[in-house]
Amino acid sequence: MVELKTPGEIEAMSVTGTFVAEVLGDLAQRAEPGVNLLDLEHRARDMIKHRGAESCYWDYAPSFGKGPFRNVICLAVNDAVLHGLPHDYELRDGDVLTMDMAVSIDGWVADSARTVIVGTPRPGDQGREDVRLVEATERALDEAIAAARPGNRLGDISAAVGDVASRYGYPVNTEFGGHGLGRTMHEEPHVPNAGRPGRGMPLRPGLTLAIEPWFAAGTDRIVYDPDGWTIRSADGSRTAHSEHTIAITEDGPRILTLTS
Repeated sequence: MVELKTPGEIEAMSVTGTFVAEVLGDLAQRAEPGVNLLDLEHRARDMIKHRGAESCYWDYAPSFGKGPFRNVICLAVNDAVLHGLPHDYELRDGDVLTMDMAVSIDGWVADSARTVIVGTPRPGDQGREDVRLVEATERALDEAIAAARPGNRLGDISAAVGDVASRYGYPVNTEFGGHGLGRTMHEEPHVPNAGRPGRGMPLRPGLTLAIEPWFAAGTDRIVYDPDGWTIRSADGSRTAHSEHTIAITEDGPRILTLTS
């Protein structure tokens, strides 16, 4: 069942969203060559504890995961893109790092992800392709959000993501995508990263969604690490992921995961 939120509930979600954006911004500044992923994990834990927030990831145990997730953020490097399990790894110059986090404050959830290039991009065509890949997910997110307005349908959001991927020449995986959220991290509806415009449920004010384009440079197929969580591109190509929590309002889409 899709639950529409009141204006007051959307305001409450925006408080959570601002905090999520602040944490990701802080970690992006700290993600330099030589920094360990576990240092970023513990920084996120400290910020969550200080704010009195609650991680939506801690003890998360979906059917596709291996046991409960015992971290507060997903950190994925290079060919890893989703559900990256923080581990003992020191970032290197030119790494592509994706950070994804969802928390709850006063019972309201927000979810966001961003991908950054650590230090300086790789030299030559490789570095330019890394920058282009990150840019593609950001542009897909922007165009998907622009489509999230009353009078449109869910397929318009999905089609916007798929259209950007097609323009950039990237394949699209539809196994994992965006989702509704509010009181919990995952609510109806599912928001695929490809679709047909004009199809699907009508978009109504009060609908809150996490929209999350993610692309791999060379394939739409994925593989899992032995840790049972980290998802990688099947061909080892690099990946990127951008995500915002948004609310559909009478005036159009409102991004909730921005710093104030």
